[in-house]
Amino acid sequence: MENLDRKIGFVGLGLMGRGMSENLVRKGFSLSVLGHRKRDNIEALKALGAEEAQSAKALAANADVVVLCVTGTPQVEEVLFGTDGILAGAREGLLVIDCSTSEPDSTLANAEKLAGKGAVLVDAPLARTPKEAAEGRLNSMVGAADEDFLRTRPILEAFCENIFHMGPVGAGHKAKLLNNYITMGQAAMIAETMHACRACGVPMDRFFELVSAGGGNSGIFQMVAGSILNGDMDGLNFAIRNAAKDLSYYSRMRVGADLDPGIGGQVSARYDEARDQGFGDRTVGHLFAYEDTRTATAQKRGD
Repeated sequence: MENLDRKIGFVGLGLMGRGMSENLVRKGFSLSVLGHRKRDNIEALKALGAEEAQSAKALAANADVVVLCVTGTPQVEEVLFGTDGILAGAREGLLVIDCSTSEPDSTLANAEKLAGKGAVLVDAPLARTPKEAAEGRLNSMVGAADEDFLRTRPILEAFCENIFHMGPVGAGHKAKLLNNYITMGQAAMIAETMHACRACGVPMDRFFELVSAGGGNSGIFQMVAGSILNGDMDGLNFAIRNAAKDLSYYSRMRVGADLDPGIGGQVSARYDEARDQGFGDRTVGHLFAYEDTRTATAQKRGD
């Protein structure tokens, strides 16, 4: 198949990237991955047949498509434009698919810089969790011209179940920030509500059953509240640090659209507080535990 003849370079072998990369290899694509000091994921992929590149420049120079799955805008810009970055190895026809969660304004600027070398940038951020990444069942929201979307889709199909073309470049990242605001907003409200439920003496298990049977139920409620009841709080596998980052991007996007901060400002502040109090590496369900910290601090101040 023509699509399988394309050489894929991959940058970002974290929780999501590992599963995405494995799916690309298992489904027949020729894959090269960028070397990293954390060797476990690299060696696992090499055992499946992937090759290793020592720089982003070398990765791009030997690939038809480069997929990025890094933390956010600063990391995307570094791998694109840093020393020996992708831009240095880019050429006419190179397709760069940014699956990171990035700021739309930066995405548009990045696309323009790559276009100067004849390369195309498509934004294709992801939804769902590392579990679905390993299963090849992620959701992607894509910002691309129609012809570039057609080039991108066969790559995304290797690790995505649902693919949504949201509009031109930048539209994918805009949709992702809106989507994450809904998700993280629900998670914060659920964690706070479950904490209040316990403090007010309402049995949490009975409350869980009540909400589960009504209109307030949702997948996020099941993941967050369910794991709070189980005691691990890790049902939604997304770090508070990354949630705070994404919400800051969302807030700046609102400002750029001449909107006021809305209630998102309070949601964002809660994640920032939790991160700054040492909860950053914990998953968002741990906002339930952070409520104890907030309550204790308020009581100490006499609030």
